[in-house]
Amino acid sequence: MNLNLLKTLRSNISQVMIGNERTMQLITTALLAKGHVLLEDVPGTGKTVLAKSLARSIQAQFGRVQFTPDLLPSDVTGLNYFDSKKGEFVFREGPVFCNILLADEINRATPKTQSSLLECMAEGQVTVDGKTRILEEPFFVIATQNPLETLGTFPLPEAQMDRFLMRIGMEDMSQNQELLMIERFLVDEPLASLESICTKEELVKLQAQCREIYIHRDLLKYMTEIVHATRKHPKIMQGVSPRGTLAFVRAAQGFAMTEGRGYVVPEDIKNVAVPVLSHRLTLAVPAEGIRYEEEIIREVLSCAKVPVEEWERLPGTPLNN
Repeated sequence: MNLNLLKTLRSNISQVMIGNERTMQLITTALLAKGHVLLEDVPGTGKTVLAKSLARSIQAQFGRVQFTPDLLPSDVTGLNYFDSKKGEFVFREGPVFCNILLADEINRATPKTQSSLLECMAEGQVTVDGKTRILEEPFFVIATQNPLETLGTFPLPEAQMDRFLMRIGMEDMSQNQELLMIERFLVDEPLASLESICTKEELVKLQAQCREIYIHRDLLKYMTEIVHATRKHPKIMQGVSPRGTLAFVRAAQGFAMTEGRGYVVPEDIKNVAVPVLSHRLTLAVPAEGIRYEEEIIREVLSCAKVPVEEWERLPGTPLNN
């Protein structure tokens, strides 16, 4: 496990980003777990800069789509057009044919355009006019949206939200951090000079290693208890889906890896529970804002009994047993 590479990656992003250590760790977790991230926060908090910093840190192809109401699905996935010189139809690739895709202000596009990302995110492929094209690995989507502005926006449906491994927000900056940001950006533009420190091949290897992170069976039972508690909670109409359960497991593995461990501990599960599970809930009574959903997950966590065990896998122990 190349832990030094993970540390270097986060350190490289820190050359541009001030603070947001937890946010960067969660994004790295999602990247290792082969998931996608929805960055939800008000404008001006650094969502786009963070996405660009990650893309520049990895020697991979970066794509960006600025979502607007007039954006068409073909503007995202690509389309077939008739080439008069060749006398045949030719496929022109859309922005999704990349390794890291920034879907900026995703809730400004119509549901039809939003859904063009469903197949890409869930299956890593694009189907246009009956022909399926496989997207190159790694494929990582960072989508952004403003949770407060509703005018001219289209809320993401449950099926789309369920494709995101995590929904996270940016962290508030202290006065000293904001002063440091001013000093850093006053003369220079750190993002422009940021260099890549990781190849996409190295990232694919890390993603494969993430699947090998050991999870004790008692911890798997603990995670399923949390998930099933969301399905029985009186304030929740629809709890976490089976896809959400698998996402929960992958995220715990990814978080353990960012902590430099080859096995999961209960703290890893607690750290990823809110960003992985809260956006997958359908509340019985609609509530304003995302904080209410997050509080429900924290309530479920506080009621679930944490198992006590030696979590590190002993030599010769079968994987995940």
